[in-house]
Amino acid sequence: MQQWQLQEAKSRLSELIKRACTQGPQEITVRGKPTVVILSLKDFELLKEPKPSLAAFLQASPLKGVALNLEHDASLTREIEL
Repeated sequence: MQQWQLQEAKSRLSELIKRACTQGPQEITVRGKPTVVILSLKDFELLKEPKPSLAAFLQASPLKGVALNLEHDASLTREIEL
């Protein structure tokens, strides 16, 4: 991600926008600290997109229906001295 100082970003706004669209997010710093990220509309829409629930994610898993070996270990617990 390319960094831009605020003054540079203001003076070269058109270039900043073009780079956000072609090269990905662009970071703007204020007094040397990262403050804002400029995204293309496409990247922003991807971030806004609702994520599936955990249940939906698991149901779509390619491992759905695979049998699991869930045997219970019936051995006794060990005694320890505290």
